Amino acid sequence: MTDSKIAMPWLEHYPEGVPAEIDLSNLGTIPDLFEQSVADYSAALAIESFGVTMTYGQLGAEVRRIAISLQKMGLKKGDRAAIMLPNVMAYPPLIYGILMAGGVVVNVNPLYTAREVTLQLNDSGARVIFVLENFAHTVSDSLDKLEKLETAVVIAPGDLLGWKGKLVNFVSRWVKRAVPPFRLPASMRYWHFVHLGSTEKFRPPGITADDIAFLQYTGGTTGISKGATLLHRNVVANVMQAEAWLKPFVKGAGPKVMYTALPLYHIFALTACCLFVTKIGAMQLLIANPRDIPGFVKQLQKRPPNMLALVNTLFNVLSHAPGIEQVDFSDLQLAIAGGMSTQAAVAKRWHELTGKPIVEAYGLSETSPMVTSNRPEITEFTGTIGYPVSSTVVTIRSPEGDILPAGEAGEVCVHGPQVMAGYWNRPDETAKVMTADGSFRSGDVGVLQEDGQIKLIDRIKDMIVVSGLKVFPNEVEDVLASHPAVLEAAVIGLPDPHSGEAVTAYVVLREGATASAEEIRTFARDRLSGYKVPRSVNMRDELPKTNVGKILRRELRDQVAYAGGRGSPSP
Repeated sequence: MTDSKIAMPWLEHYPEGVPAEIDLSNLGTIPDLFEQSVADYSAALAIESFGVTMTYGQLGAEVRRIAISLQKMGLKKGDRAAIMLPNVMAYPPLIYGILMAGGVVVNVNPLYTAREVTLQLNDSGARVIFVLENFAHTVSDSLDKLEKLETAVVIAPGDLLGWKGKLVNFVSRWVKRAVPPFRLPASMRYWHFVHLGSTEKFRPPGITADDIAFLQYTGGTTGISKGATLLHRNVVANVMQAEAWLKPFVKGAGPKVMYTALPLYHIFALTACCLFVTKIGAMQLLIANPRDIPGFVKQLQKRPPNMLALVNTLFNVLSHAPGIEQVDFSDLQLAIAGGMSTQAAVAKRWHELTGKPIVEAYGLSETSPMVTSNRPEITEFTGTIGYPVSSTVVTIRSPEGDILPAGEAGEVCVHGPQVMAGYWNRPDETAKVMTADGSFRSGDVGVLQEDGQIKLIDRIKDMIVVSGLKVFPNEVEDVLASHPAVLEAAVIGLPDPHSGEAVTAYVVLREGATASAEEIRTFARDRLSGYKVPRSVNMRDELPKTNVGKILRRELRDQVAYAGGRGSPSP
């Protein structure tokens, strides 16, 4: 966007050495990026899983085998291939292998139900799916409704781990969780799959930067999930933007370790923990089950992190976990938060624990995802989502699409090379989220500050209107989370005959902590205007979340409605 009328004050506040624009004149493909890293860092460690490592050279060879086998199966340029895995060793090679073969990656949440799997596979038209054996029964249950799926390749957790993988597979099947029975007639095991093309030669499919790389399905937290069509140029541009912004702050000799605890099917982990890490030649340490907090802490104690990319809830849980104080954070260079708003209380606790601030970034599936970020060298939490990254213009707009001046709240709109080509096969939905000048409408409310930083307020659809006054749940949740007894909080609006909607809070208390609902309301009343104070506070053992830890307010509203309004405000 070159409109000279659009103010871009953030450019004056960029870190030294970060360019205003990245070079978009010769964007390549993701396989181009990958093969360059294999050539540059062949002997360096690329991945670790269950204590087993793989170098970039080994990764490159495995990716080539996958690509050849896919071509042997008949996968053609533009065909979709789905991956339904947690963070196991096979995941990164499959991403790069599918792309190298000319295919389009469709990431599928392994915790999806048969109905959700059916919807996503049919919408994407995936011909093949790579699925962990523990979740193969879900695909099996969907089989008679899948329209285009031809082959399922079944992965075991220990595949690519050598002799140690046999032990991992045994534990997975018989100790932690038995593999449910499944029937997939057109299926094969991973070892069989990679031998399909053992006698074949790789045939470059001739992909370009304008070809589709990912159909990245939105989380569906505000409605039906849609496939964001991300071209190679969108994703490569975003990796370059992340590199320009973050790499200067990954310093020192020796290998750099990024903990990949968020699932790779999520756009944040996909770009920040996989693609960006590959670009800079670092290693990603895969955490297969981030909900196993004791196991996560033990791994952190064993191998201190250089980089972490987590969401607010995981930073929160980790910072209170037993044994976390024994982790050596002295060489932690980047602690990046994304996926949801970071709460001040969580950032404060993390800084006290590690001596390092949380760098908050902002992005969406539709933007590959990185849009803004705090300066990486900040010394304390800013409470903003930082500055637009290189080659990115962020505007704040009214409901009518007018660009608002600094200080006024409106919808965050994004223009840049990382913005998707549109929603897969949904031109009507694409039209709804694009402005006349080609900016993506995020659905988030934000404010542009005078120095160019963006202050994120909340989702438009989650806004609560109390007697005509706007209440944004993030603000109320941030206050509730600062109560010493509160671990997590979620705020929604429920129908009220007097005020239209009433602010209603649901909280989870810290283990061993006690607090009454009225005590928490009093705490909030001292810190919020009266109309923002929750009409009722309801105690819960847990809150509904996505698999990456984002609290699902929509599901919470549905639960309350299904329960007949229990937990709704008192008159």
